[in-house]
Amino acid sequence: MKILYFASLARAVGVAEESPAPPAAVNTVGRLVDWLADASPRHAQAFAACPKLCAAVNQVYAGMDHAVADGDEVAFFPPVTGG
Repeated sequence: MKILYFASLARAVGVAEESPAPPAAVNTVGRLVDWLADASPRHAQAFAACPKLCAAVNQVYAGMDHAVADGDEVAFFPPVTGG
């Protein structure tokens, strides 16, 4: 699985990209967030600082209940606005 972090999340986590191997029980975006937050204090702080976290799975916007699997690309970013 490839995880991408953008904007303030990348700065808070300290990397823009990582390739962890979560256990099989981590099968949704929400469970992935929880698992990553438990992985390190930096991850926990990054996700706590962004309560309205946005995600995309394989470049398609996804909710916290969206399924994830080995080989997916999951991107996390703060909410964005357009104008």
